[in-house]
Amino acid sequence: MLTHVHKQCSALAITTLLFSCTVFAAPNDATEATKKANQAIADYLPFANKQDFEDAKKGFIADLPSPVIKGEAGNTVIDLSQYDFLKQEGPTPPTVNPSLWRQSQILAIRGLFKVVDGIYQVRNIDLANVTFVRGKTGWIVIDPLTSAETAKAALDLVNDKVEKLPIAAVIFTHSHVDHFAGLRAIVDEKDVRSGKIPVIAPEGFMEEAVSENVFAGTVMSRRASYMYGNLLPKNPQGNVGGGLGLTTAAGTITLFEPSKLISKTGEKLTVDGIDIEFQMAPGTEAPAEMLFYFPQFKVLDLAEDGNHTLHNILTMRGAKVRSAKKWADTLSETIAMWGDKAQASMGSHHWPQWGQANVVQHLEKQRDLYKYINDQTLRMANQGLTMHEIAEQFTLPDSLAKEFYNRGYYGDLKHNVRATYQLYLGFWDGNPATLNPLPPVDEAKKYVEMVGADKMLTSAKDAYDKGDYRWSATLSNKVVFANPDNEQARKLEADALEQMGYQAESGPARNFYLSGAQELREGVKKVATPNTSSPDIIRGMTTPMFLDFLAIHLNGPKVGDKQYTYNLEFPDTKEKYLLTVKNGVMNYALNKHDDKADGTVTLNRTTLDDIALGKLKLGNLTESGDVKIEGNKDKFKEMLTLYEKFDFWFTIAEP
Repeated sequence: MLTHVHKQCSALAITTLLFSCTVFAAPNDATEATKKANQAIADYLPFANKQDFEDAKKGFIADLPSPVIKGEAGNTVIDLSQYDFLKQEGPTPPTVNPSLWRQSQILAIRGLFKVVDGIYQVRNIDLANVTFVRGKTGWIVIDPLTSAETAKAALDLVNDKVEKLPIAAVIFTHSHVDHFAGLRAIVDEKDVRSGKIPVIAPEGFMEEAVSENVFAGTVMSRRASYMYGNLLPKNPQGNVGGGLGLTTAAGTITLFEPSKLISKTGEKLTVDGIDIEFQMAPGTEAPAEMLFYFPQFKVLDLAEDGNHTLHNILTMRGAKVRSAKKWADTLSETIAMWGDKAQASMGSHHWPQWGQANVVQHLEKQRDLYKYINDQTLRMANQGLTMHEIAEQFTLPDSLAKEFYNRGYYGDLKHNVRATYQLYLGFWDGNPATLNPLPPVDEAKKYVEMVGADKMLTSAKDAYDKGDYRWSATLSNKVVFANPDNEQARKLEADALEQMGYQAESGPARNFYLSGAQELREGVKKVATPNTSSPDIIRGMTTPMFLDFLAIHLNGPKVGDKQYTYNLEFPDTKEKYLLTVKNGVMNYALNKHDDKADGTVTLNRTTLDDIALGKLKLGNLTESGDVKIEGNKDKFKEMLTLYEKFDFWFTIAEP
């Protein structure tokens, strides 16, 4: 099945990670079944309509001087030339869903654009857009991208091609990293703290920005490596983008606390001479999010609640499930507040809408998309259908489904239906036979023992030949989990996943399928282990958040019946805690001191930061010179051995 390999050397991002040269197994071609499935999409959707291409190009001013953005050390932060294959003329490659190919081709249109006089966007040089609004004295910057390097490149571009101005203010629409992490490239924290430059964000921003990717940081980042296809070659048989944007930059993540929080809908500010009206949108696309309107420009900023894709109710990388109803209700409120006024709308991703009628139609159909998912999932659940049954039967009406901006380029429809079921009813389907299922390996071994691996693989191959890739992958996956060394099963499952990837309309779904195929063919390629948190993110954690993070690393079963009690004192923050390990759990209490504790540990909070950043080893804490321990030092060292370090490169497509 695999006759040769090819090599690609590139920068591939997992948050702040650059991958080195990687060897990839040669992919298969699209089968006839895949070509037929993709043709059905081509026949269904109105591909003759080129308005989105025209809108994505409208107002173009200039591209970056170079498609490669580098860091100060010469490292490649992002190489946009890797996606030049998307600019090719002609038919859609048979290995890509034509709807996803169309979306990716539009996302390959990059550079600096004018939205209206006084408002400009730099689009598609990172996962998100950065927006520049011309204030009285300078630029109001909205969402400074995923890294300091890309944010600087965008600022340099608008200063060079439009007008060189100082920064007057910064606005964060919400708490996801691709919308704030370039902050330090455009403003000095001292200017913010002095009140010279306001940094404005929705209420709850800092807590959500810091916490979302920390507590489950390792597993979420590992799954994100699948979701964004970080280890896949960029070509029509590999990574063609993420649907929301092409890819993330692998640069420097920065953050500090905003100086102004917006807390209620209807709040108004005048920022550098520009009036702004705000709408709160918590619990929609992000836990802390807001939309806003510029009356002088008659332009609506939709943040990430109005897009040119169905978004995620639950991301494939993993996160807290979102509410499709809250999302729909928010967009209804947006229409009521500004629908009769806005002459243009723009977002943190994709391209704008122009004309009041187009703005409202886009908002209405995006709203109805999420409302339909919420209501129809619950209708079918109340008829007794289970999560997977609902997802299998779920269809959108043509009035919604034939709008390209409602297609599942980023959020997959079936996945979102399952997520909505989970929000209300949990992951269990109510069948007592599935209340306590066997773990995957045990279940797989029993299936193989009962049926036989050879027979299962024969059936899996028959299913593959018939184009039934879901069943082929299901059967071969059982054999892989029963015996991961079965090469026939691994190759067959990889082939099935690959065809499912070629058919996927969702960029993340495609990347998951193809990354799984890659792992099955080649194993887990352990290149460089990423640092899932930047210094600014770590410093942004409150001490209770840090202690909660530390508690997650405690191996409870290993603790057993052992007990430990230590007073913790942080001279630099003047905080004191009583830390206890008991019943396999670590707890802490603020402003508590126990004279009978096993000891007292004194260290600066900055020392904890250095531990999280890898500058100090937890096990060497007592020898670091930065820690003072009074009492039972040996017991403290023993306690430290109970905290585990997480291995990033765990398997996903195999046991």
